[in-house]
Amino acid sequence: MSAFGPIGRLGRFAALHRRAVFITWAIVAVGLGFLAPQVETALSGAGWQANGSESVAVREAADKAFAGSGSYAIQVAVHSDELTAADPAFRRTVARVGGVLAADPKVGRVIPPAAGGQVSRDGHTTVIIGTAAASPNEMVAAANDLKGEVAAVAAPGVEANLTGAAGMWSDFNEANREAMMKSELFSWPVTLAILVLAFGSLVAAGLPLLLTIVGLIASAGVLYLGTLISPISIWAMNFALMFALALGIDYALFIVMRFRGALFGQHENIHEAVGETMDTAGKAVLFSGITVLISLSAVMLVPSPAFRSMALGIMISVIFILAATLTLLPAVLAKLGSRVDKLSLPWVHAGEHRSPRFARWGERLWRHPFAFGGVALVVLIGLAIPVLSLKTGMPSIKVVPKNDPSRVGYRQVSSAFGPGAPGTLQVVVPQGQVGPTLAGLRADPSLASVGRALPGREGLAMIQVVPTTGPSSEASGATIDRLRAELPAAALVGGPSAENHDLETALSAKTPLVIGVVLGLGFLLLLIAFQAPFVAAIGVLANLLSTGAAFGVAKLIFQDGHLSGLLGFEPQGFLDAWGPVFFFAMIFAIAMDYTVFLLSSAREHWEATGDPKEAMIGGLAHSGRVILAAGAVMVAVFFTFALSGPLPPKEMGMILGIAVLLDAFLVRLLLLPVFLRLSGKSAWWLPGWLDRVLPDVHFGHGEAPGPPAAATPERTPAAVR
Repeated sequence: MSAFGPIGRLGRFAALHRRAVFITWAIVAVGLGFLAPQVETALSGAGWQANGSESVAVREAADKAFAGSGSYAIQVAVHSDELTAADPAFRRTVARVGGVLAADPKVGRVIPPAAGGQVSRDGHTTVIIGTAAASPNEMVAAANDLKGEVAAVAAPGVEANLTGAAGMWSDFNEANREAMMKSELFSWPVTLAILVLAFGSLVAAGLPLLLTIVGLIASAGVLYLGTLISPISIWAMNFALMFALALGIDYALFIVMRFRGALFGQHENIHEAVGETMDTAGKAVLFSGITVLISLSAVMLVPSPAFRSMALGIMISVIFILAATLTLLPAVLAKLGSRVDKLSLPWVHAGEHRSPRFARWGERLWRHPFAFGGVALVVLIGLAIPVLSLKTGMPSIKVVPKNDPSRVGYRQVSSAFGPGAPGTLQVVVPQGQVGPTLAGLRADPSLASVGRALPGREGLAMIQVVPTTGPSSEASGATIDRLRAELPAAALVGGPSAENHDLETALSAKTPLVIGVVLGLGFLLLLIAFQAPFVAAIGVLANLLSTGAAFGVAKLIFQDGHLSGLLGFEPQGFLDAWGPVFFFAMIFAIAMDYTVFLLSSAREHWEATGDPKEAMIGGLAHSGRVILAAGAVMVAVFFTFALSGPLPPKEMGMILGIAVLLDAFLVRLLLLPVFLRLSGKSAWWLPGWLDRVLPDVHFGHGEAPGPPAAATPERTPAAVR
């Protein structure tokens, strides 16, 4: 038996004991799969807040001291173009809406329009308030249940639209979930077609789907268990599905192609072929998965439940996909053996691990590095330049479909009470400070109206103020900051728009830290994996370059509005504030897959020969087809999201799709090989002091070869484990 490393031994063990592996995974899938159907109703719809912020403190105080009058209270806009609040049909609608709200146990008390002063001057629009008697997540769920009921009780000629923060997040989550599910449905046939072309066999093409299904079932079950401990955003499951598909495809491609090369090309027995595959490609997959987990863990630095739970959902799916790739996949390959090529296409060459086409491409890059590398660099830098003027903001009402109740109600409230009415601010202050606070509010020219101070429990008073500008405008954010600076220190400013503003501020503050942590930990892991500081640094910088180019294109599309007609969206004038943090981590994680696949193949050839030319060309010849196929699948999948209705899936689809397109085709298959060409032996240089610190890792199979003549003085390839 050949000498295998730990991953190779694990793969061979799974191949030899595949029955036990199948039974174990069946127990996991059935046990967690029993819980999986419950996850959809258990996941939360809120959590878009900055924990510890002033606005969250205001909401908690308002709910406690003012009987649930915080930002997640239910709001219903009752409107008629022809009737007024004095007409019987209008009054009947108001009474029926109040009855629907009062019947829901999540609603505390119902505040009719007259009592709340929420009747427009022309009488055509009123607002009914249902205070919150439950948590924000439960109030979003209540909005899901109530919006249809309140609309149904409206009299002819009268509309009742549930709006406000709870209504907006309800419509936002529902529209995005439906769009993502539709995109996933469209992407499956495209994915399967590309997989068949990439693998050349229907049997082999089904293996990524096996990993995806197992990973998703297990992830859904674990997420449900997590909801019993703490609220988890409904977006966690959506992103888990997307990443399970992405990584299942990437990992299965790399493993299966290497297995076919070992089994057919080198004529090894099945168990030895599995062991060699996992000892080489399996090790690269392990490092890739760890890098993905590290990248996503940095999102946990953002103090927002929604972001943390989304990152958690993706990380859980990655863990299960990684575990299945390292244990279940080798067992399945051992079971299939030569049948992995069953139902293959006529032109497929069994066992062709080294691609002649990519070898020729590598030779061309070796002969003309400056021409090809220069073009790629100019394109990437040119696309990245617009990112310097990128603006971000929390999503406006434009991200909700035009005919959804919350957006219709928003328009009606804005028209009737002024543009700032949907973003009414709540100022909570000790009753002893009411006088100075009211004086400060009335002196501020950016406020359209200042309500009277309403007394509450615990010695607090609350003042409702309406800005002159819309909730998502920069001017409203400036108003919030100014009020906090100029009002008495005990006065706290909150409300839905203040919560968005505080979350945007937290995201802006944490973005440099998240990016720095991702880059630093990514470099460290690449350094450990490839034992070469230059290679690790250029891998990270290349990721940063492709990410910057993707965000530069995103600025042109979503901030400036180019292609908005073709893609069918209304530009907000900025990119949603979660993009730089969350999408950066996702792009970096996916790009590291391709980095590890290419560099692990190059490292394997360097260890075997000590020849930088063979390292570059051989690495490209053995990994190029995998990178091309995986990149094509991901671009197709992500661009289907760009065709979805609401704006956030479009942003995600375009940014991730462009990033993968640029990274796979310009960076991994062009720029990174050119770097290996220009740096030669220096790319793999490792100083002696660092050699003594780093753990031993190598990507070649079996015993290390003898020292080649081309070895560097600091470390010979033979010295690597």
